[in-house]
Amino acid sequence: MTDISFKHKVEFYAMRLLAKLIRSLPREQALKLGGRLGIISGMLLKKRRRLAEENLRRAFPEWSSLKVRATCWANFQHIGICGAEMLRLDMWRSGSSDLETYFEMVDQHYLREALKLGRGAIVLTGHVGFWEGGFFAMPETGIKFHAVTKPLKNPLSDSFFCKLRQAFGVRTIDSRKGARRILKALQGGSAVAILLDQHISPPGSVPTDFFGRQAYTTTAITNLAMKYRVPVVPTFCHRLPDNRYKIWSEPMFFLEGEGEHAIKENTQVLTDIIASVVRRDPSQWFWMHKRWRVPDQEN
Repeated sequence: MTDISFKHKVEFYAMRLLAKLIRSLPREQALKLGGRLGIISGMLLKKRRRLAEENLRRAFPEWSSLKVRATCWANFQHIGICGAEMLRLDMWRSGSSDLETYFEMVDQHYLREALKLGRGAIVLTGHVGFWEGGFFAMPETGIKFHAVTKPLKNPLSDSFFCKLRQAFGVRTIDSRKGARRILKALQGGSAVAILLDQHISPPGSVPTDFFGRQAYTTTAITNLAMKYRVPVVPTFCHRLPDNRYKIWSEPMFFLEGEGEHAIKENTQVLTDIIASVVRRDPSQWFWMHKRWRVPDQEN
């Protein structure tokens, strides 16, 4: 059994108090509060804010200092809004008009066409916009859906968020023990979402170019797609100015080749797709993450 420390308990009950407040408010007020808390967190977490600014500065060297700072603050506000929405995730109503009210679903036929091949589908996605929105939207559109998630360090909070994510029928797969379960889900005809844009230490990752800097990127999608000929369908969720969400899919494709060189090349292809989506609205990516950790000799 996982040990639960006093710190875990304090963090968890503080989060539950915040969740109770957020869930008691009308959605518009809850998201406004979330945005303000995001700004406050940017003020308090100075190291994270400086990291986000430095990452933005290096990713967009052509930007002015003013634009970098403005985007950074918008990013903290966005993360706060999404955090509040996450605490309300199971408050959407299955079978109601909530899907139509809060989501704009675009080109979903690409994912359906991939699933018709009978091999499942790997959903390439990242920490862009409100990526958690798919936990409600995908089951509502009738798509069998699994998602690979990284467990939180606090087991109490991890259990809480797992229940939120699974409220509408999505199944989560622990990223630490994922390969066999991912394959089983694919063989069962499910779409499996894998977030490609977090640091993963080798083995199990290769260095790729991401915004002009080397970053370790998981080879999980590449290995599965190449070995089992599983179609890959890029799918993302952006938050719109009115706090609705746009979920769109792009045409499926297969990863070709074999061997280590092909794995690296194909992982770079996937990374480039993530970067292109981040560029659409840089304020909606997770810039305070320590994404670039490749030693200098590998850059």
